[in-house]
Amino acid sequence: MSDPTLTLETRGHVLLVGLSRPAKRNAFNLQMLRELAEAYGRLEDDPELRCMVLFAHGDHFTAGLDLGEVGPHVAAGGGLHVEGGVDPLDLVGRRRVKPVVMAVQGYCYTVGVELALAADVVVASRDARFTQFEVRRGIMPFGGATLRFAQVAGYQNAMRYMLTGDAFDADEARRIGVAQEVTDAGQQVARAIALGESIAAQAPLAVQATRVNARLAMEQGHAAAHAALMPAARALMASEDAAEGLRSFVERREAVFRGR
Repeated sequence: MSDPTLTLETRGHVLLVGLSRPAKRNAFNLQMLRELAEAYGRLEDDPELRCMVLFAHGDHFTAGLDLGEVGPHVAAGGGLHVEGGVDPLDLVGRRRVKPVVMAVQGYCYTVGVELALAADVVVASRDARFTQFEVRRGIMPFGGATLRFAQVAGYQNAMRYMLTGDAFDADEARRIGVAQEVTDAGQQVARAIALGESIAAQAPLAVQATRVNARLAMEQGHAAAHAALMPAARALMASEDAAEGLRSFVERREAVFRGR
């Protein structure tokens, strides 16, 4: 058995998942892809978990895919979601409903950018460097960048980087919407955990319904999200958490949500 490529820790209702191949700059091999999918599956399947914080050990988030192993797998008909769990890129199989906050430092290349585009909130260290450089290797992005980068950053901002393969820094990532916050080096994980804990303190059914409707609008358009909006809102209004939210407002205290 190979050593695990991830670390996992639960902190209250938050699952902390750390990429852990620092000697390889956290390049994704098939084992890491599989183990990350299993971690995302754990997030979805454990009712006590409400949010994930995805981060990386070492100096870099990821140098991208280990193309020596993953390239032949994909060329032979395989995909990046290799088996089991929930696809971290949120492209195939069971769709994720719980939120993910991502903390990035150093290299965040190719699949790292695509994980950021699939995440819900991204915190970048000031030393982070992003690039979608597949065109420099004679291939194209195949982990979601062609589907999401333009939605997140605007078409011309996305093309500026996908068609040149140029790198961009944390401030540019924030400007174009790939990152939401920039921290001093070494502070990105703590800030991501703080955001994850803030999300986890809210009503989990409401958080999930909000995320699902927003994603529906991005993927299927205004009409589809609008059609689903009021049924979802009315279902939440009948929940125990909604009743607790109202009680806490009247009683002037913090709500204690149970996901029911």
